[in-house]
Amino acid sequence: MRKKVAIIGAGNVGATTALFVVNSGLADVVLYDIVEGMPQGKALDILQNTAVTGVKSDISGTNSLDDLAGSDIVVITAGLARKPGMRRKDLLMSNTEIVGGIVKQIADICPQAIYIVVTNPMDVMAYVTLAVSGVNRQRVLGMGGILDSSRFKTFISMELKVSPRDIETLVLGGHGLYMVPLIRYTTVKGIPISKWLSKEKIEALVQRTREGGAEIVSLLKTGSAYYAPAQSTFEMVKSIILDEKRVLPCSVYLDGEYGTNDVFNGVPVVLGKQGLEKIVELELTEEEMQAFKNSTEEVKEMIKILKEEGKI
Repeated sequence: MRKKVAIIGAGNVGATTALFVVNSGLADVVLYDIVEGMPQGKALDILQNTAVTGVKSDISGTNSLDDLAGSDIVVITAGLARKPGMRRKDLLMSNTEIVGGIVKQIADICPQAIYIVVTNPMDVMAYVTLAVSGVNRQRVLGMGGILDSSRFKTFISMELKVSPRDIETLVLGGHGLYMVPLIRYTTVKGIPISKWLSKEKIEALVQRTREGGAEIVSLLKTGSAYYAPAQSTFEMVKSIILDEKRVLPCSVYLDGEYGTNDVFNGVPVVLGKQGLEKIVELELTEEEMQAFKNSTEEVKEMIKILKEEGKI
């Protein structure tokens, strides 16, 4: 029986993720959005593209959450983007209402689903998804680390003029300014990045990675990145469907790992058909651990706000 992937939110990230999943031939897709006609139109466009590629995957668009029933993977991209003048707390509350409301409605009709959360603030929305769905922590994952790692690889590749295929790196922590690129684990064909670049140049690339999303927003003027986020999301979907056991940086619920608990944050994990199959704990330097703690504290502060407001 073919796998079924539900994608909630037919905006740029959701629709592009749908395109990647359908063109892989790995699963059928249901694309959901509250805007009438939009998910149906985009789904029909994607379906017509399969006549060119020759891939036999099905996709449908819907405005009814009931059509998501029985999905094996639920990708959540729905939510508001931060607008000029909007406080972070306002965005937090709005997207908690959206994500929490959707998960509450589909938890019973998708009882075996693994959730991949993309909506920002991603680490907090993953926490909301876990709290509302009531599933075990293996089945809720946040997408961020793969995207951040890909940005870091890209900037290293551009600087050194080498293929990104030969670059290995790892980014821990939250998705955003508090991410923690691990320089000690960054290599080019096995050669430490410190042998290729000066400390100052590496720090400049790290800073550009932290601001990678903002850089794209400033160039686009309106809107934000979606090709790389969608590809990163697809890598998670693929690893789960094919049980690839990929070691990928994902945001997961930490229960004592890395010296913290009751929070979602980015760490290396083994991703397979069960979702989160193992958390890989690395020995961090004092500086790296402090940076990781700073990242978790930011997420915990937002979770605290939601609890005080009675949202979770």
